[in-house]
Amino acid sequence: MPLQNRIDPWGNLVAVKARGEFLGNRGILHDNDKNIVKPWAHKNWVTCELSFKGIKRKLFGQNSYSELFFLDEATALAAGHRPCAHCRRQRYNEFKNLWLKCKTDLKSISVSEIDKQLHAERAARGGVKVKHSCSFEKLPDGAFIEIGGEAFLFWKGKLKEWSFDGYVSSVSLPAKDEMVTLLTPPSIVELLSNGFVPQVHESAIS
Repeated sequence: MPLQNRIDPWGNLVAVKARGEFLGNRGILHDNDKNIVKPWAHKNWVTCELSFKGIKRKLFGQNSYSELFFLDEATALAAGHRPCAHCRRQRYNEFKNLWLKCKTDLKSISVSEIDKQLHAERAARGGVKVKHSCSFEKLPDGAFIEIGGEAFLFWKGKLKEWSFDGYVSSVSLPAKDEMVTLLTPPSIVELLSNGFVPQVHESAIS
């Protein structure tokens, strides 16, 4: 039986066999029987490398954070995870520097302030996903929207339906002025609009 540690674009923890291309961390979410007992333990949700300096981890070990997995970086961003400042330092610096560039009223910002802002945009009490809206013409590459209860990645002019194993199909585009439901937090959408290019699963390229 797979662990409940695969993350979808809504930020839900799901038990499926598919693994993904990135690791994630929200703290210790499991009990001694490896059951998920809470959706997060702190606000610094991060996206990590699957492999870092040869470190070997036992999944859902005692007194250790719960290892989460994402299909790709775009999925992690939609769920509200930022790059880890430890194992993905260069990517984190790119993320933080662009965040400051977009927030022109700020000269500096702490990572805790970024995490607080992201948390307000991604999740409500009880683990409910916070959704936002924008006109389709303002949607940047790498952002996710919800259509009919399904998640779609906007990539290279196409909307790709998401699954745990990859992107499975394309759908017709909404009208440019149509309002769409955003899954990716607005602050991250702003970064995507200003040049932050997420890694996407190879199935999105076809």
